[in-house]
Amino acid sequence: MSLIAAALKPRSILIATDFSEASEKALRYSLALARFYESKFCLAHVVSSLGLTMAGPGAIAACEEAVSCEAADLQDSLIQSGALTGIQHKFIVRQGELWPELREIIRQESADLLVVGTHGRHGIGKLFFGSIAEQIFRHAYCPVLTIGPHSDGRPWFGTSSTHPTFLFATDFGPASLHGLPQAIAAADQFGAKLAFISIAPAAPSHTDEGSRNCQADARMRTLQRLTELADNAGLDLRPELCAEFKSGRPVSENILETAERLGADLIIMGLHYSAHTGVLSHLNWTTAYDVVCHAGTPVLTVNYPSGNLDIRPRPTQITVSPLSQADLIRIRGFGVKW
Repeated sequence: MSLIAAALKPRSILIATDFSEASEKALRYSLALARFYESKFCLAHVVSSLGLTMAGPGAIAACEEAVSCEAADLQDSLIQSGALTGIQHKFIVRQGELWPELREIIRQESADLLVVGTHGRHGIGKLFFGSIAEQIFRHAYCPVLTIGPHSDGRPWFGTSSTHPTFLFATDFGPASLHGLPQAIAAADQFGAKLAFISIAPAAPSHTDEGSRNCQADARMRTLQRLTELADNAGLDLRPELCAEFKSGRPVSENILETAERLGADLIIMGLHYSAHTGVLSHLNWTTAYDVVCHAGTPVLTVNYPSGNLDIRPRPTQITVSPLSQADLIRIRGFGVKW
């Protein structure tokens, strides 16, 4: 349990900002989290040379100076308001290519959590810093908390006496399960109820009866695995188990509908470090992007790294065994959606 306990306890929290309204929401979350965890708080903005290079070095220098002034004004404002009182903090303005610079800041500041805000624009590469959206989802080697446009910007903790609800989405692959320790740790730290959702794969059949039987079998297998996850989670509150059937709709729609039905305060997803892993998964970065764009709650994504970058706890191992009748009765008692 020690690995799980240490899975989500950031010592250094980095917010990447573009000083927009979307970033203001992310700023509130990152400051609240830094205070909750007693973490170092770092705010970073990268002045992109894209579009300014042709205007000459003078234009780049002027833009960097203007942004530095804006960052200094924000820092002064936060100090005056008391938002930074007792929090070790640092403000950084860099110039260069967005993702390489941001990646280097993450490394230099030993950031354990990256917080970003999104405008929710559709299409590949429209998240936050434009074209680095894909790179953030594919390559950020620390967990990323994204605050979408439909989130009200109020943290789920410190504002209410009720228990929050966190939704963990999984397809049982090693990448998605890599986010399970973070989900368990977050639920434990914030006193939240945790719900598990998995989308059962569509099984083609030539007859209506065969299709119904395939669908029932797929859901049963999914519920069996979710039950085993719940048994091994060691949570005080029994997780709610949701098994949805993958029809012609995107997987993200099932996740979003379940999150709305449960009134989830946070969605947690484990993703593949790169789209070129050769592993099929419906919880890829495009699904995460779609969830982020439409969710009314923040989304925490945890990348499953490759090569020598595997620095986080390993995913929970799942073994599949047949369900007894008693198990089926017990599952139905957990609020499973059939």
